[in-house]
Amino acid sequence: MEEKNLGCRSCTNCGVMNCANRKSSYPEFCPTAELTEDEINEVTDLYLKNRQNRKVSIASAEIEGSFYGQYTRVEEIVEFAKRIGAKKIGIATCIGLLEESRIFARILKLNGFEVYGVGCKVGSVNKTAIGVDEKYTCVTGPVMCNPIMQAKLLNKAETDLNVVVGLCVGHDSLFYKYAKGLSTTLITKDRVLAHNPVGALYQSRAYYKKLLLAPVGEEIDYSALFVGNAEKKGE
Repeated sequence: MEEKNLGCRSCTNCGVMNCANRKSSYPEFCPTAELTEDEINEVTDLYLKNRQNRKVSIASAEIEGSFYGQYTRVEEIVEFAKRIGAKKIGIATCIGLLEESRIFARILKLNGFEVYGVGCKVGSVNKTAIGVDEKYTCVTGPVMCNPIMQAKLLNKAETDLNVVVGLCVGHDSLFYKYAKGLSTTLITKDRVLAHNPVGALYQSRAYYKKLLLAPVGEEIDYSALFVGNAEKKGE
């Protein structure tokens, strides 16, 4: 199936990446090419003049430059926390990944951090209490995930850095919205691909070809695809 032209081109349409290598020219739709010097300077000042922004951006660049292709995400988070001077780390975890969070907490404590973790079912509120239809509780149970409460409890605990471990799509959005402290992600939930969502993209030309053939949820006529491939081979 051909991609629909939605009339808006951006960095995902770029094959040049001149912003990174500066060896070519910018495409006509390039955001960098459209920026004014004042806009660039305004944002650069946010890194230079805001103490936290400067500390975070420098620590991130140093870790990338020092441990590129060497450190796992776990090790990078530990190193990052050290470099920004974090003492107390909050873990906002899905209860389905509580064992992984326990292991991560042990690693953090071994590295000298205080750890405060909050599971997604904290408060034990029924899904129906916020308007979820009861039919959507049959498989996953009656108690709702409570990312806003997770954020508020970590705010109350005055954590220096929060780490998200496997919160659901959307629940993670609400956590980030209400968390006051700096936050990063250790695990992005994907129940089908063992929490490795990029696997669907790597396999988009093979087992997950459906992602490129039709919008999510639509039926795909695979027979037409196979007939087309057979005809091509017979040419």
